[in-house]
Amino acid sequence: MTALIAGHSSRLAKYLRRCRCSSSKIKARKMTKSKVWTDIDLDREGRSTGYLRVPHSVNDSGYGWIPVPIAVLKNGDGPSVLLMAGNHGDEYEGQVLLMKLVQNLSLQNIRGRLIILPGVNAPAVAAGTRISPIDNGNLNRLFPGEPDGTPTQMIAHYIDSVLLPQVRYCFDFHSGGYSSEYLPAAHLVAPDNPDLRKEAIGFLKAFGMPNSILIQGLIGGGTRLLGSCQRLGVGHMSTELGGAGAFSIQAYRAAEQGLQRLLHHVGVLAYGQEDSPPATRFFLRQSTQDFVYAEATGVFEAYVGLGETMEAGTQAGVVHFTETPWRDPHPVFFRHGGVVLCKRSPARVKIGDCLFVTGTAVEAI
Repeated sequence: MTALIAGHSSRLAKYLRRCRCSSSKIKARKMTKSKVWTDIDLDREGRSTGYLRVPHSVNDSGYGWIPVPIAVLKNGDGPSVLLMAGNHGDEYEGQVLLMKLVQNLSLQNIRGRLIILPGVNAPAVAAGTRISPIDNGNLNRLFPGEPDGTPTQMIAHYIDSVLLPQVRYCFDFHSGGYSSEYLPAAHLVAPDNPDLRKEAIGFLKAFGMPNSILIQGLIGGGTRLLGSCQRLGVGHMSTELGGAGAFSIQAYRAAEQGLQRLLHHVGVLAYGQEDSPPATRFFLRQSTQDFVYAEATGVFEAYVGLGETMEAGTQAGVVHFTETPWRDPHPVFFRHGGVVLCKRSPARVKIGDCLFVTGTAVEAI
């Protein structure tokens, strides 16, 4: 019996040592400084432009780096705001929005600091793809990142460990990308804290897009930019500006005016639109389990479009079987009623593709 107890004690001691070692490794990994570097002084007064340099060693460039464009505009005291686009490379309205802001915004109109990344996932932006062609990294699914990881993980880690701790607000501009098209909208995952929730709703109202989407129960939120923002206490808002791999003039024009109002609202821009923000329709986005998905592979014929109101059980369309065209098509139905906020763009679908995202109108916010 004594030997048995001694054996258990010995194994327990070894287990505890491994736990302490693993804990030390985790802490060391969290404390590891970013490998991404830049010549830009983030605290320098005035206008600075250049690159974040993401180390990348490959056959034809053993000591190379991936350039991620960055601009810093600083003028005296005031809030620090991080603006990002190109999180997904096939979402174009936000990229143009921030490039034109860098080109045209006068420094004298700033009260504080803007850190601007118009094409943050630079390899994906260059390729016009949702994910990076270098490492297949989906930047908005890799937070808080890894300092010694893939290039996309290193970009996420730099944002999480270097940029976000220096700012009070972070606004990230998305659209539907190649695969989806949204009603032009701003959106956010509303914080549980009442004061922070009120602040976040204020972002949506100041931005004044035609539609504003509130998201609850987001799966995998901790691996997205918003998860890092919430953990670090950074005010966050995002958008869905069109999509379908195109450039929406309507969404862009609304966002261009809305960005001025938003930056004025948080105090970093000395001027804003003179008129009050236009009214915005609020929707509560339904959970991902309630989206409409393809359950057959073929060509999807949609029966409904963006902005239409559907009842539960309404037929959304059919999937045609191109390899066996004599078969009856497979019907697709809305499981829940609501307004169509997003629809799939490519007609060719496979099992598991999202066809429609729906939301419920919210009368009072």
